[in-house]
Amino acid sequence: MAHKNHAGGIEKNGSLSSILYCKSDLKEGSLQWVKESLSGQVLMVLSMDNNCSATSFDMELCAEKLKSLGVQVAADQWRRLIQDAVLKPEVRRYMFYNSRAFQIAIAVVFYMSLWTNIYSAVQLCSFGRYWEASVLVTLAAVAVTVVVILVIDRRQRKINMNTDVRLAAVNEIFIKHGLILGITDALDGPHNILQLWFVHFSPERCLQSLSAHITDLQRTRESGLRHSLDQLCVVMEVVVRPDPGTEEEASHEESPLLSSGVNVNKEPVTCNELLRLIPEGPPEVMAQQLLVIFSGCYVRLLVTGRLPRAVAGGHLEHSSVPCLCQFIETTVLNTRQSWFMGR
Repeated sequence: MAHKNHAGGIEKNGSLSSILYCKSDLKEGSLQWVKESLSGQVLMVLSMDNNCSATSFDMELCAEKLKSLGVQVAADQWRRLIQDAVLKPEVRRYMFYNSRAFQIAIAVVFYMSLWTNIYSAVQLCSFGRYWEASVLVTLAAVAVTVVVILVIDRRQRKINMNTDVRLAAVNEIFIKHGLILGITDALDGPHNILQLWFVHFSPERCLQSLSAHITDLQRTRESGLRHSLDQLCVVMEVVVRPDPGTEEEASHEESPLLSSGVNVNKEPVTCNELLRLIPEGPPEVMAQQLLVIFSGCYVRLLVTGRLPRAVAGGHLEHSSVPCLCQFIETTVLNTRQSWFMGR
């Protein structure tokens, strides 16, 4: 059995999915619940190979470990939510194409293509036959590729609608039990490994602080608050339901005089609607919704070391990373740009 540390934790035991414990103060495999657990402490990680469509997270083993950790949640409910959130084929395909391995491959192909095109253009000039031209072409290609990688990395620090927000439903359940979940990917040789992180989180202080901050914004900068929250929206595809009387009349008018025996299945008419994730309401309700929606993004950035540095006033004592409410206040409520990678 091979083990890796907290940052890239993957436990290999010959199975397709496994559980890894990242508590440095406990013995390997221990299932004790620490009385003084700190917010932001990783308790458990599920891993699976995303290259094989037949694999999945070991939900049975996860349920046993959650019970051992003292978390009493109906297994059927959170299993279905996790299945719908991250285990659907279309979501797994998106995560593969958005994974680190795929981005490295794209960066290499982009560099080679860019170098070839620049070098071919330089050869048309009189100085293209000198070796210095090849050096300049290489430096230019490297510089542009680095810029592209930095842009991609910057986008990875924003909330992802297709992964982070999909975990909001399951986090709404687990946050009541002192847990929040996030998903990341890691490279293990040629394999793309998905990791589902379970992080300890006490929402009481963050909920109180964020509610007070929203109340203050509603009183002093209501337009700025509404501008920030209006950007937290998703596009939903809904089926247009015509009036029953109109639909029946249209079906009679369009019916053929002679039946052809062929049953034509008409596709339903759909339209796109803009759904606000944070509707107007009491500050406590809005704060609770913000904590649930951004918990998946927070966990992902926390375990990958991409969170911004904490400022004074956070709830994570003796820590250089911000707490969840501080992360929301500094990156969501005080920004003019959307924190969604895609809608």
